[in-house]
Amino acid sequence: MVASTSLDVVPDDPTAYKTKEYWEERYQNEDADTTFDWFKTYEELQPLLNEHIKNKDSSILILGCGNSTLGEDMYKDGYRNITNIDYSKTVIDNMKERCGDTPGMTWLEMDIRDLKFDDESYDIVIDKGTMDALMCDRGDVWEPSEELIAEVKGEVDEVVRVLKVGGAFLYLTFGQPHFRKRHLQRDCWEIKTTTMGEAFHYFFYSMVKQR
Repeated sequence: MVASTSLDVVPDDPTAYKTKEYWEERYQNEDADTTFDWFKTYEELQPLLNEHIKNKDSSILILGCGNSTLGEDMYKDGYRNITNIDYSKTVIDNMKERCGDTPGMTWLEMDIRDLKFDDESYDIVIDKGTMDALMCDRGDVWEPSEELIAEVKGEVDEVVRVLKVGGAFLYLTFGQPHFRKRHLQRDCWEIKTTTMGEAFHYFFYSMVKQR
């Protein structure tokens, strides 16, 4: 596998990160075996994930998987019920081919704001930077636009719907609590925050659905 580090894939306009067109073009222009992990690798996240995922038979949904190795690495570590979704057909096709014969792990083309799953289908939902792409906007970070609020609400509402009671939503971001918690707040859970890193901080938000 080839790690993606080229600045050629960085858009001139960061709002491109929230468009399907940008990701399709990016994945079409990259080698099929290219990988890229936002923020942290599985090895770095493993202690936190192990803390929240007690059973390796848990049904796990990874939102906006891209060409990250997260799903593969979790599979190699013994998790056997993983669904990876992305709205780029190209990257889903590439990942299916790259991962080959992995019984119990699936790759589906799907929008995170319109999940095609039944209510209470998953024990764990993971977002590693996908919501951050949705939040790329030219507006004031302190006063996000109504459009941005609606798009993020669409994701979180769908997560709540497909999570089982007792299931957890795990979200890794560079977004500080005063920018992210307003979007994550729901009556059915409490938000717990773990800070990662030293010079530059990342934030791991965990939310367990209580009802």
